[in-house]
Amino acid sequence: MSKYLIFKLLEQKPKTKVIEIISKQTRERLGVIMWFGRWRQYAFFPDNETVFNVECLSDIQSYIRNL
Repeated sequence: MSKYLIFKLLEQKPKTKVIEIISKQTRERLGVIMWFGRWRQYAFFPDNETVFNVECLSDIQSYIRNL
């Protein structure tokens, strides 16, 4: 559970998921986690003009590892 972020399933594809990341404080979308085929792994795609501290990045990294 993240102190600052909400991880919401946006789309369930046949083999992968798309996860939306939302700010708990502002309820604005910050980006998505989805499969990146060229790297054959999940990756974080931040929305434009978003800023993340080390704790938020750590939470995103942990979520990706658990996928």
